[in-house]
Amino acid sequence: MNEDRPDSALNDLAWDLVHQLLNQLDELRIDAVSGHAPGVLLDFGVDAPGSLSAGLALTEVCMSGLSEVSIIPGTIGSSSGPLGWPMLQVQTDNPVEACLLSQYGGWKIKTDNYFAIGSGPMRAAAASEPLFKKLDYQERPTGVVGILEGSELPGPDIIEMIARDCHVSPEHVALLVAPTSSLAGSMQVVARSVETAMHKLLELGFDITRVDSGIGWTPIPPVGTDDMTAIGRTNDAILYGSRVTLWVTGDDESIEELGPRLPSSGSSQHGRPFLELFKQAGYDFYQMDPLLFSPAQVILHNVETGRVHHFGQINEEVLRTSFGL
Repeated sequence: MNEDRPDSALNDLAWDLVHQLLNQLDELRIDAVSGHAPGVLLDFGVDAPGSLSAGLALTEVCMSGLSEVSIIPGTIGSSSGPLGWPMLQVQTDNPVEACLLSQYGGWKIKTDNYFAIGSGPMRAAAASEPLFKKLDYQERPTGVVGILEGSELPGPDIIEMIARDCHVSPEHVALLVAPTSSLAGSMQVVARSVETAMHKLLELGFDITRVDSGIGWTPIPPVGTDDMTAIGRTNDAILYGSRVTLWVTGDDESIEELGPRLPSSGSSQHGRPFLELFKQAGYDFYQMDPLLFSPAQVILHNVETGRVHHFGQINEEVLRTSFGL
């Protein structure tokens, strides 16, 4: 993948957003944690309450500012009929950079005493995932920005490990931390509608440079009272409630061939609540079928041929069970 961007573009864009956040701490109900570790450490939900606006901001940083994120009205079925329900909308005209090179949660941050899922543009500096070899991309920034989906704030050892892997000093690491069982944390997870579709296409061998733009809608689930409940609800929101539309180029035959495997229904594990599948995998995301992680419904508009292809469907029965409706 040939990029015209400088070799620190994504992290530079994210750093600009982090500097803006430092002037909005009270407004967003987030905290800048001082004296805990070197660098910049922002708490979006561990001890800080967070907010809807914090969830939007967290998502924007996670995508290096290459997206527009908003909350729009929608509906979701319940036993008493349709309910008005908030949806998280994400749109981008830079889907490869925003979703795969930045947003994808591909870094398992793990020690004997700490675990979090790492995402954001810091991954492009470490470039240790196979994805970066496939896309031929790596950044050499002076500072990196990452999002940690975890229930605790990282200590100095985690900061130093990330700095070492990203080839920067610990003082030049900015980390934004939110548990899944927080308002901002749950929002940044369900903001991965387009990202999961893009990653699925990559796994299926599709030329992702054919994707020009993408937009996705996902119901914002009730915040889980604990991380396990929250993990189930956020994943169910995408697997069974997310809709994505992609604008693509090229031939229609390749789309028709892989299309049935593109939504989450293309996985043999589809149809069961996420927590059941997670337990079966020993509570390890990376032991689950990677083809499960995609939106419930995907529509592709071929801008060259005018054809529209649609695959998958919403499963409101699982959503009702998961959300307690």
